[in-house]
Amino acid sequence: MAIAELGVVVLDCPDPRALAGFYAELLGGTVVAEDDGTDRWFEVVVPGAQTLAFQEAPGYVPPKWPSPDASQQLHLDLNVPDLDAGEREVLALGARPLDTADRERSFRVYADPAGHPFCLCRV
Repeated sequence: MAIAELGVVVLDCPDPRALAGFYAELLGGTVVAEDDGTDRWFEVVVPGAQTLAFQEAPGYVPPKWPSPDASQQLHLDLNVPDLDAGEREVLALGARPLDTADRERSFRVYADPAGHPFCLCRV
């Protein structure tokens, strides 16, 4: 029997509205703002998928990848049918490549605009 149920995955960042927009475009979702008017919390809602949330973190320092002394803490694996096409699209949205040289691998690593690592994985 489960003790808890996963509610939402939350990413800290300096500009939650902008980062939510990046992931909404990437995942085909809708950005929803918390209705308290502070612009400190946004969610990306994708029908049938887990919600991602973004919260403002003053003094945010992006993780380094790879780095044994500045751990990335977590990353997202995002499935795509075509790595080359997916790469073109995430770069156009503002992602930057971190580990993409090995074109034979089934995944490539990028950073979102706030510096969080994520992988595009071929399905």
